[in-house]
Amino acid sequence: MYICVDFDGTIVDHRYPEIGEAVPGAITWLKKLQRYGVRLILFTMRGESQKGRNLLQEAVDYLEENGVVLYGVNRNPDQDSWTNSPKAYGEIYVDDAAFGCPLIEVKGFSRPCVDWKKVGPHLEHICLSRR
Repeated sequence: MYICVDFDGTIVDHRYPEIGEAVPGAITWLKKLQRYGVRLILFTMRGESQKGRNLLQEAVDYLEENGVVLYGVNRNPDQDSWTNSPKAYGEIYVDDAAFGCPLIEVKGFSRPCVDWKKVGPHLEHICLSRR
């Protein structure tokens, strides 16, 4: 299963161009989903900043430092053989801006973020039902 995951507001608080504090439960759930064989694809607007910082690489490094292994970054390597679309193929997309995605308010965060207490178990159920 391929799951595309946004970064700011989904994995970390919105502090762009900096990396905010981790959204409660995000890293734990991403690592758990990996153990179920999920192929995680980081699907984010981050890129190179005007000041020469590679904000995308900083996000990738942050995830790797926290034990999250990415299958792809803004693309799904498996789709190259059947499409040249710029949209990363995923079976599920987790994004704080997605319509219907459960959000929570976290004290000290700049705006609402993904509620991993709801999203995580639901994704786990989907993974288990596909085994």
